[in-house]
Amino acid sequence: MVQVHLQVEASKPSDETSDSTKGDRLDRWLADHLPALSRSRIQTLIETGQVAINEKPCVRKKQIVQVGDRLSLTLPDEPQPLDLQPEAIPLDILYEDDQFLIVNKPAGMVVHPAPGHPSGTLVNAVLAHCPTLAGIGGVQRPGIVHRIDKDTTGAIMVAKTDVAMLHLQAQLKAKTAQREYLAVVYGAPQQEKGTVDEPIGRHPNERKKMAIVSEEKWGRRAVTHWQVEERLGNYTLMGFRLETGRTHQIRVHCAHMNHPIVGDPVYSFGRSVGVNLSGQALHAWRLRLRHPLSEEWVEAIAPLPEQFSRLVRVLRLRCQGTPSLHPVFDVSPEAVLTQD
Repeated sequence: MVQVHLQVEASKPSDETSDSTKGDRLDRWLADHLPALSRSRIQTLIETGQVAINEKPCVRKKQIVQVGDRLSLTLPDEPQPLDLQPEAIPLDILYEDDQFLIVNKPAGMVVHPAPGHPSGTLVNAVLAHCPTLAGIGGVQRPGIVHRIDKDTTGAIMVAKTDVAMLHLQAQLKAKTAQREYLAVVYGAPQQEKGTVDEPIGRHPNERKKMAIVSEEKWGRRAVTHWQVEERLGNYTLMGFRLETGRTHQIRVHCAHMNHPIVGDPVYSFGRSVGVNLSGQALHAWRLRLRHPLSEEWVEAIAPLPEQFSRLVRVLRLRCQGTPSLHPVFDVSPEAVLTQD
């Protein structure tokens, strides 16, 4: 990586109305003084905490710099292109045709290769299953329409053609595609349902975490609709429907509600529940979308993983509740193809 150090100096007035002492926005000032870097590149550096003013990290692109301020930038080394190799990893396929497939991703599997995870990913597995996938939607993340976290389980769609990739991404943007999740959280919400509409951005101090960050400070709007599925004493089984798809969105919004997800190693500090969990008890339960060619509705339901089901059974026994009649516990592993 490369360190760049600059100091803001008074500029020479270019005309009678110019004010050499007036501050400028951080991103604009850097773009003017570092012409080799694009404005978008500079904004990304700011957003990811690579810029400091007077030795203090700054993540606000609109921050006003003043004469005498000392600025420093850290330019990370450019990542090397990854050599993606097909790997014969078993896939739990919920739906597949010649346009796309929907996979039930297990806990512990990273969606695509990245530093620290060069192999064993969903992309490696899908490339072995579908050799023609290479290049669809990008050479580093072929076929990947959206992502779910490493330790989050459940349904994720993978495009097989460029037409499917564009169509499915457009559905996510237009909110036509519906993504529903289930999670077990600490505590008992007072209401039966609600909506969290709070922007999410990179945590200002812990770069591997996300947090509620105002849009003025580079946060992006994030909307999560939730409802109580089953009350389990001091725990709750909750359902979620995403309106946006920010990194760690459900996990951050649950923590914001003071009901963090059980087993979440990043956003939850609750006591052990006595059930061995490999990560957060969060499952991408159902995907519903329009087929890219036929426009028919395709619905895929991912069965609950054994760890998740065991957690719910244990909590039911503890609170001596009545088993839930909610259909999520009696789902078929096959996708259902329906038409309006």
